[in-house]
Amino acid sequence: MPNKVIEVQNIKVNVVNINDNNYICISDFTKLKEGKSASDDIIRNWLRNRITLEFLGTWESIYNPNFNSVEFDGFRKSAGLHTFTLSVTEWCEKTNAIGIYSKRGKYGGTYAHTQ
Repeated sequence: MPNKVIEVQNIKVNVVNINDNNYICISDFTKLKEGKSASDDIIRNWLRNRITLEFLGTWESIYNPNFNSVEFDGFRKSAGLHTFTLSVTEWCEKTNAIGIYSKRGKYGGTYAHTQ
């Protein structure tokens, strides 16, 4: 359940607090496109980008002592290739990521840590 809603450039964005950490719903930014699959596709394509993965990997390396950097290296090498795909769930499960997560259900979406 969202703890707070903020407005960013006329878009309502949910912010949740989990264990004293705020996470912003990046899925809300994709609402400019129609349909749920469009939102999933936008985030999946964002994760394919080498710069995105470098940022996420750097963030995890700084803030997550349990980050699996070996798995990250494999993703980083494949990022940007036309055959490379990655979901938020796969990223989290294989790297032990804590900075981004995906949630299903009524208040579902993809959330990113605000630190």
